[in-house]
Amino acid sequence: MAQHNQLGKQGEQIARQMLEEKGYQILETNWRHDKDEIDIVAMDGDELVIVEVKTRSTDYYGHPEDAVNFRKEAFLIRATEAYLEENELDCDSRFDIVSIILKDGKSDIFHIQDAFYPE
Repeated sequence: MAQHNQLGKQGEQIARQMLEEKGYQILETNWRHDKDEIDIVAMDGDELVIVEVKTRSTDYYGHPEDAVNFRKEAFLIRATEAYLEENELDCDSRFDIVSIILKDGKSDIFHIQDAFYPE
């Protein structure tokens, strides 16, 4: 597995653990619909939370969360609509980003709730 893929998987594990410690119920990880993927689908109380995890080894080129651009948001919105329909869910939902920098065996985690809203 390529090093950046390993870094991403490690970041997703860290994000999942952090969310579980906050009381989130993890429903799915790496849920796919066509070409779109949701890193983590969770429940926070009675609210569905779609979580995009971005992990980097440095912030030299910017913060990891900056990689969630308009195009990525559109993919996540489309995948969320498919998830809600496929699972016949009718509930409030939100989009969070978990930004992680892994460096020298340490992790710097930044959880952004309500990171963006569907247009």
